[in-house]
Amino acid sequence: MNYKSFQRDLKKYQHSFSYSNFICTFAADLENNRSCDMHRLFRFLLVLTLVSPFAVNANPHNESGHGEEIELTPEKQRAKNTEYVKHHTKDSYDFNLLTNESEGKHYGIPLPVILWDEGLHVFMSSAFDHGHEVVESNGKYFVLDYHEGKIYKSDERGSILQEAVKDEDGMITEYVKQAPWDFSITKNVVVTILMIILMFFLFRGIAKSYRTGLAPTGAAKFFEPIILFIRDDIAIPNIGEKQHKKYMVYLLTVFFFIWFLNLAGMTPLGINVTGNLAVTSALAIFTFMITTFSAKKDYWMHIFWMPGVPVPMKIILIPIELIGMFVKPFALMIRLYANMLAGHIVLGSLIAVVFFFDSIFAQGAFIGLTFFMNIIELLVALLQAYIFTMLTALYFGSAAAEGHH
Repeated sequence: MNYKSFQRDLKKYQHSFSYSNFICTFAADLENNRSCDMHRLFRFLLVLTLVSPFAVNANPHNESGHGEEIELTPEKQRAKNTEYVKHHTKDSYDFNLLTNESEGKHYGIPLPVILWDEGLHVFMSSAFDHGHEVVESNGKYFVLDYHEGKIYKSDERGSILQEAVKDEDGMITEYVKQAPWDFSITKNVVVTILMIILMFFLFRGIAKSYRTGLAPTGAAKFFEPIILFIRDDIAIPNIGEKQHKKYMVYLLTVFFFIWFLNLAGMTPLGINVTGNLAVTSALAIFTFMITTFSAKKDYWMHIFWMPGVPVPMKIILIPIELIGMFVKPFALMIRLYANMLAGHIVLGSLIAVVFFFDSIFAQGAFIGLTFFMNIIELLVALLQAYIFTMLTALYFGSAAAEGHH
């Protein structure tokens, strides 16, 4: 491979900075009948393959987003790359598949926007044109802050409405942007629903396969060892032989749900469901509720009147144990959220660094490092599902234990 040609192609496509923009730029070359031999095609596919797991639909050299080329200083370049990485880790109102930077056009799948502001407002997210248009619905106006990923109330010119916040003396302390109640079907919601449907039909099919015979068939051949591992190495050791069965449904569900969502986050669609606090907090709350409502007398005795310690210590330990009840689900929530979010940020940062170097060796090194980090992320996706399930089983075990602490 000619490394100078590879560097030239990488420079050419660096304005795209995304899976979709690589395709658009390369397709434009084909349309303009430029040279496109097999070596050049191979170089293009190599760059595309290495960077596609982190697809940020962004344009580092386009300040306006409408095809106007603006050269950025290194400081502004770093600020914009940071902004793109942050945007990638957030939820959005559409699936952005292709972006034509030269024309400032975006191609993707818009999703329904459902708002409540003195009435119901329903329209497609494409009406916002990625934050460039003001949407009117039933006499109300709304704008999308594309980089924040939030919808705000506005006037007909697109100026965001703000509400004054006053202190006890009636003095204005700050102005807060006004936002409607947002019940929109966002990208994370769609992916979550798809994963639920996938899991339902997948494991329904696995269950049916055992009705025809004892030997696993189809997908059951792959998933049976994993299910047995969760039962024999997670549930039974932590919960117990007698009590583990009633918790198995939840343990299996939460393990595969987290694992599948983590794997979905490795695709070039910018999915980051488990890096969202709303999702991880919901999973942690479910674990907390099941632990609390299935707990036996010994569990509560351990919290409110610790056996085997002097009375003064019992009194001191009560608030500590009560705090521990809420710290456990909080730790579950933060651990999963922080690890998955950090993984996306690291990958995005490595891709951003590639475009700061003129040396082909430095660019190749960071592309190789990014590819290696993607392999590590595949292991992290499984590891985080395992850790969440293991700790959940441990909490269930403490709630179901009898006669000893």
